[in-house]
Amino acid sequence: MKKAEILEKVNELIAAPSVCADVKKAAQDYLKAQDAKTADVLIDALEANVNSIGETIAFAESDMGRKIFGEEQAAKMVELGRKKKAEGEKYCFCPACQAGGVIYENRELLA
Repeated sequence: MKKAEILEKVNELIAAPSVCADVKKAAQDYLKAQDAKTADVLIDALEANVNSIGETIAFAESDMGRKIFGEEQAAKMVELGRKKKAEGEKYCFCPACQAGGVIYENRELLA
């Protein structure tokens, strides 16, 4: 992966409907400055917020997940999560976690 590709992923992360506010701000700040300080803040935000596929499955199976998503949607998320896990996926299947996971795995390109 090259620097230009990682910047594309940062833009994808910002545009993802599922991105949380602190990750979005860290990504926006990084794009403006592209320095070590903003890279570190973004990396920390990704560490705290990018969910593994296992975490996603567990949440969708939980009482809170069923309450938030509804029984039917939570069941679909569990099914999709198990399918993705069987295919070798490491991260949650939402757009924010997918982009965030790629950025995190290639974090050395941020600085």
